[in-house]
Amino acid sequence: MNRYGLASSTWGDEEIEAIQSVIRSGRLTMGARVEEFETEFAKKLGGKYAVMVNSGSSANLALLTAARYRNPQLLSPGDEVIVPAVSWSTTYFPVNQAGFSLKFVDIDPDSLNIDVNKVQEAIGPKTKAIFAVNLLGNCADWDSLQSIASENDLQLLEDNCESLGARIQEKNAGTFGIGGTFSTFFSHHISTMEGGVILTDDEPLFHTLKSIRAHGWTRDLPNKNHVHNKSGENWDDFYRFVLPGYNLRPLEIEAAIGVVQLKKLPEFIKVRRANALRFLDLLRGIEGFKTQKEHGESSWFGFSLILDGKLRGYRRELLTSLTDAGIESRPIVTGNFTRNPVVTHLDHAPIGALPSSDEVHDNGLFVGNHHYDMSKELDLLANTLLDFSRRY
Repeated sequence: MNRYGLASSTWGDEEIEAIQSVIRSGRLTMGARVEEFETEFAKKLGGKYAVMVNSGSSANLALLTAARYRNPQLLSPGDEVIVPAVSWSTTYFPVNQAGFSLKFVDIDPDSLNIDVNKVQEAIGPKTKAIFAVNLLGNCADWDSLQSIASENDLQLLEDNCESLGARIQEKNAGTFGIGGTFSTFFSHHISTMEGGVILTDDEPLFHTLKSIRAHGWTRDLPNKNHVHNKSGENWDDFYRFVLPGYNLRPLEIEAAIGVVQLKKLPEFIKVRRANALRFLDLLRGIEGFKTQKEHGESSWFGFSLILDGKLRGYRRELLTSLTDAGIESRPIVTGNFTRNPVVTHLDHAPIGALPSSDEVHDNGLFVGNHHYDMSKELDLLANTLLDFSRRY
């Protein structure tokens, strides 16, 4: 039996009642509750516009596709997009699916986010965008990224699927680029079970996203918009297709749950940060483990561990010890993604040395954080790690 799991449900009676209220209404597909969730999400995060979709992966796909059609002079097929070598698979696939080429760069060994020095070195004549990730709840170096993007006329996009609630000073993660993406999957900071959101202050991008989300039509757009103005005749306007879109629409049930979950988010983040303080305090006295260095205020999606010093190379043995203690673990996201076989199917620039990403891949692992007090679980983890450190 697992005594320390990777994820847990954040739902209570309020979420169940929200589901039932949608069922009673008889309207299950995208409608008024999705609009309510989008309004509340944008207000809470400090953005102008939010577009809800059916997953965080779809949010990335919609954002990159919309960035292509919003202004083809800024970002067009064949252009290179700089990405960190450590992230989830659907950071990368949409880059190709939208017609762009990937340029992988290494991560910073402390924050585990994209190394801004490597970004600067990677910029070439075909580079037109940076798609940076806030990894495991931790903000990237957005001051530097914004300066690099501005100085080189690059589009700056933000994958914030793992980091809802993180911030630098008073600015929330997901609001630093022209568009930021979020996931509300089960294991994330709030859960609508499946779901995602794109946040932007850019009205043309917002209108493009709304068209891309639903078939590439004009139905969900205002009469005058930045994609294709309506004629005023609904019979025509409801079935006019103007962009190569998808069907990424969420359900009313997911949005109704999201409205409830948003109200709980501040307390969820507060408890996650308290758990992190305890985790870091316990790890200080244990030799052989390196933890993620916080940039800004992390929302601590989970806790990464990289075996260091005398323990380097003993991950397989550590995984056995954790499993025996009832502690679930997994790789740090995907490790160095370029070492996955799927990379042979992706359009990408030549891949150079990625030593920090390799270190995560070979010596890193990840354990969960939750929305409740984890003192008991963290004590178990610390005792297990201390015993392991003393044995090696």
